[in-house]
Amino acid sequence: MSKPEVTTIQIQRSVLEELKRVKRYQRETYSETILNLIKNADETRELGTFVQKAQEERMKELWGEGDYSGWERA
Repeated sequence: MSKPEVTTIQIQRSVLEELKRVKRYQRETYSETILNLIKNADETRELGTFVQKAQEERMKELWGEGDYSGWERA
């Protein structure tokens, strides 16, 4: 079994400190930490889409038909 390909990235020291802060456990790798952050962002985005669709349906019930797809940016 071959080792996964690895790369080096540059980040600001403040970002490094934040990554250290959000680690779930001390020996968690930065790759694991970043993957967890990405997973959480994806789940949050999916939840936001679900809530938006539910709100659009309720708005149609209350105010009639219309395009409410951009209402949250107003």
